[in-house]
Amino acid sequence: MNIARNPEGTDLSPYLPDEHGLFFIYHFSAEGARTKDAADAHWTWRSYQLSDMRARHEIASEAALPPPVREAFLSAGHGCHIDLEDDWLYGDLPDLRHDYSAEARGLGHFRFAFNGTTLIGARKQPLQSVDNIRKAIDSGSRRFRSPAELIEAVMGQSLDGMAAELTGLSDALDGIEDRIVCDAWHNERQALVDARRHLVVIHRQMATLTSLFRHLDHSHRNDLPDAINDMAARLSHRAQTLHHDGEQLQARARLLQDELMAKLTTQSNQLLYVLSVMTAVLLPMTIISGLFGMNVGGLPLVNTPMGFWAVSAVSLLIAAAVYFYVRRLGRM
Repeated sequence: MNIARNPEGTDLSPYLPDEHGLFFIYHFSAEGARTKDAADAHWTWRSYQLSDMRARHEIASEAALPPPVREAFLSAGHGCHIDLEDDWLYGDLPDLRHDYSAEARGLGHFRFAFNGTTLIGARKQPLQSVDNIRKAIDSGSRRFRSPAELIEAVMGQSLDGMAAELTGLSDALDGIEDRIVCDAWHNERQALVDARRHLVVIHRQMATLTSLFRHLDHSHRNDLPDAINDMAARLSHRAQTLHHDGEQLQARARLLQDELMAKLTTQSNQLLYVLSVMTAVLLPMTIISGLFGMNVGGLPLVNTPMGFWAVSAVSLLIAAAVYFYVRRLGRM
């Protein structure tokens, strides 16, 4: 592939791709420090904008990549995976979108492939973890002696971000629980639904990562260097821990939703009880008024001066008797 590289890297932006769909090229020495001299580079990291057709053309023409790796980079859909082809470890892993993204709380995907000397990364949306690692490299606070170390750092940042999301969701559930216990729960249904929806997305990705690292450990342990096996084991352990935390939060969210539904049911039953009492109390009056409202002869008390008050008193007595009877049934 013929990419014109500026040795200083000043013509490349981490936010706007160049004419090749390339965000940046970083060269690293054997000690892991960034070097601006490509001739002294021990390994190289290239990052592409995957939604840019120029980047897709560059990746498609990358002769060093095995065909399955190129196909995985250029596939239209997003299916999380980690696989080994020849000496290239490649995959598609979830990551949090950058906070300046239009959908910052959503999840994006980070595609990568690396061997001993080259790391190729690509994404469609701005990703928080990739940008954090890039800033650490620019500031000189992090060194990466191999592509595997950088991938572990990116995934570590991604897991840290998801752990922070779980912590935020846990705090949100704490607030919802406090308001439910204090009977200030009337506006909490939508908040609980939003928390559960976000929790389901995070938990699903943790389950996917746990399964992927387990697959890598079981299927390619003998084919990978010990350093990469150790990296996969560490990331798998962290993903499993977050997966367990997500399961606990999901169980807690379900319990809160059950409690909220129980309170809604109790409130509905109280309203129905009041409506039933009113209906029972007014029913005798309705029957009596209906009888005396018939336009037929022979109605009693029609010509009696106290007829209205007598009928009203009888109606009130019957209504009171019905009311106390319904109250007694309600306490049984």
